[in-house]
Amino acid sequence: MEFLELLHLILENIVDGAILLFEFIGVGIIIFSGLRGFWSYLHRSPDTKLTLARGLAMGLEFKLGSEILRTVVVRDWKEIGTVAGIIALRAALTFLIHWEIKEEEK
Repeated sequence: MEFLELLHLILENIVDGAILLFEFIGVGIIIFSGLRGFWSYLHRSPDTKLTLARGLAMGLEFKLGSEILRTVVVRDWKEIGTVAGIIALRAALTFLIHWEIKEEEK
């Protein structure tokens, strides 16, 4: 049993590190995209909205990946419900942003 507990502990540590990494990358992309979008707005660039939407979509994809990984380590049905709700909201946001990108490209 000790070997399985060790493997479980290693898996939890790897997943926790990956969650933090994906969250950090997602937040970094969203911040960078926001600053880039603001810069484009100041310069009256016609593709400001499209640039910002693409960056937000990419950042949300990383954040969604971290939430999916989070499902690996949850132990309680209440936590699973919370994570499922977060995943659903982020997936809906991503879908809407991708739809807006397609409409803007037309």
